[in-house]
Amino acid sequence: MCHETTSVGLTKVIGSPVGTIVWDDLAETDAFFFFGQNPGTNSPRFLHPLKDLKDRGGKIVTFNPVIEQGLVSFVDPQSPAAMLTGKETKISDQYHQLKAGGDVAAILGLCKCVVEADDAAQAAGKAEVIDHAFVKQHTTGFDAFIQSCRDVTWAEIEQESGLTEAALRDAAAVYIAAEKVIGVYGMGLTQHTHGALNIAMLVNLLLLRGNIGKPGAGCCPVRGHSNVQGQRTVGIAEKVKLVPLDKLKALFGFDPPTKDGMNIVEAVEGMFAGKVRAFVSLGGNLVRAVPDQKRMEQAWAAQDLTVMISTKLNRSHLFPAKQAYILPCLGRFEVDEQATGNQSITTEDSFSMISASVGHTAPVSDMVKSELAIVTGIAKATVATSPGLKWDEWTADYGLVRDLIEHTYPDDFRDYNARMYEAGGFYRGNGAHERIWKTPEGKAVFTTPGQLNSLGFKDAPGRYRLITLRSNDQFNTTIYGYSDRLRGLEGSRDIVLMSPEDIAERGFHDGQRVTLVTDVDADDDDGQDRRLGGLTLTAYKLPRGTIASYYPECNVLVPIGHHDELSKTPASKSVPVRVEAG
Repeated sequence: MCHETTSVGLTKVIGSPVGTIVWDDLAETDAFFFFGQNPGTNSPRFLHPLKDLKDRGGKIVTFNPVIEQGLVSFVDPQSPAAMLTGKETKISDQYHQLKAGGDVAAILGLCKCVVEADDAAQAAGKAEVIDHAFVKQHTTGFDAFIQSCRDVTWAEIEQESGLTEAALRDAAAVYIAAEKVIGVYGMGLTQHTHGALNIAMLVNLLLLRGNIGKPGAGCCPVRGHSNVQGQRTVGIAEKVKLVPLDKLKALFGFDPPTKDGMNIVEAVEGMFAGKVRAFVSLGGNLVRAVPDQKRMEQAWAAQDLTVMISTKLNRSHLFPAKQAYILPCLGRFEVDEQATGNQSITTEDSFSMISASVGHTAPVSDMVKSELAIVTGIAKATVATSPGLKWDEWTADYGLVRDLIEHTYPDDFRDYNARMYEAGGFYRGNGAHERIWKTPEGKAVFTTPGQLNSLGFKDAPGRYRLITLRSNDQFNTTIYGYSDRLRGLEGSRDIVLMSPEDIAERGFHDGQRVTLVTDVDADDDDGQDRRLGGLTLTAYKLPRGTIASYYPECNVLVPIGHHDELSKTPASKSVPVRVEAG
């Protein structure tokens, strides 16, 4: 739900649904360009490569509407001297607070600078700035994109990005000076109505100087928990084109469905319409995680059946269907003892590394089953017996399941059971990393933007662009406390952040109680009144017109129809709202 825009958007332009870099590239790069990603809260593992880059003289440029401490400075917890003295490493050399949804214009401004620098270099007989040899051999769509860079005015870029020409030229200077650049992004790019365009624009910037498919350079989407990427790799998908149906039919002796299933938006809309009557969930807290939360609570409970396979209780369990089952399962850290001993599973990280994971903690109860055992148990009770379906054997030995995965995907999973125990795991491979472009064009694609922002609505008087945030004491929908210490916010999540200038312009005051109300255009109005009250207005350094509040509380404000056009990822980083007193 969070990074499907990556899976769809990156595939369209470089033929890979995942990032192009490996961990070793982090140690070779000259510069990181961050867009809408916060390592301090979401990926602290990243902080060490950032510090290492700064120690060797590299540069970091950040584009984010909110100033995040993890991209400002960092005290290395593995350094006794730093911990004793509190000595910080400055992370971002430049920090650009652009408008929510302003990434398209900002990146186009960077590209415009590269084109201008290349024109000037060629006119002066100096070395090219654009890697024309790479562009000619490996890309398509270059001429049209370059023309769009020349045609766009700086006034348009400044208006749409919220950044000045001077600021963007400073950032472009770092990009041009660096031989190897990694572009890092998170949900700040994916969760917009035109999130796929955001990603395509970042790829445009990288392609101009050949910064994909060489050591120390590439595109790095930072995904969340361990198998959000791995599930797609083994064919868990609602799109039949992503699943090797012929191999599954031969392996298991059944006729797989040939029609697409439902993505998250279509599933929720199906519940609202009463067409989806049952839901089986392996983990997750779907009622709390999806848009239109109040409507979702009603629709979820109206189903005939819900089955929640869960490691811990969550709010989705509070809205039982007509028949509802909560099936506790083992966590990944717990011993999973089956007939052949303690079992291993595997995970895939954002760098396409697949590695074994073995539990070492005693389960809370000997009655708690693993996810696999629960699924196979349900299958035994519901699916007709067949020689190809060996539910008991697969439960007894997970290695047999991995053998099936290897048989289904022989290129990616050669010697799967042996390689999963290699130190750090094994590299699954990535065509774009090798400059093999699995696109219909057979090349990486330059995208000419059809608009200068990633929004699906227009600005209007009194309308703000709402970003939903997570705190540092939060994992997905799980809230561990009320201390968002990296942002200096304590004691409550019922707040809305707004720039002091916007507060003054509206005649509000810091600490005032306000209500957020979704403010869609007339063409998108579905008659639903979406509002979230009881919020404390809090002055915070944000771009004018951009406000911020917490996820998942703000899901009540996000219409299910407000999503990325290409991937259907909910657009929770740019929600049109009004702010009302009281």
